[in-house]
Amino acid sequence: MKKIFFILFVSAIAFSVSAQTKKTPATKKTAVKKAKGVGDFEMKQYFMVFLKSGPNRTQDSVTVAKIQEGHLAHLTKMYNEGKTDLAGPFMDKGDIRGICVYNVATIEEVKKLTELDPAVISGRLIVEIHPWYAAKGSVLK
Repeated sequence: MKKIFFILFVSAIAFSVSAQTKKTPATKKTAVKKAKGVGDFEMKQYFMVFLKSGPNRTQDSVTVAKIQEGHLAHLTKMYNEGKTDLAGPFMDKGDIRGICVYNVATIEEVKKLTELDPAVISGRLIVEIHPWYAAKGSVLK
């Protein structure tokens, strides 16, 4: 179990570091709005996905390790394809296990992509999706 959390922790760091330098493809047609106030900036719609404990968490440790490996491979693929900008686990023991910020055009696309995650397929995780606005080009500091 410690190995799984270590892998999640390292993955979260890798995703957040590389997300700071990632450029959004100009061809994406997601909602962008101008915000007025202290300095003008554009607001862009993303989708915040909460990964929550699912109904099927009774797998043996070997199966859990395989599911987790597939889950991390899926998240890596989503990032490499420009579908996500940020992903990582929560380190407490709550029902919300992690988050992903999807950078795609529609909530339907988010649903389709999250349904490909082996952890979701197996029932270890379920997803809760929320449209979310942030300043275009925001980075973590």
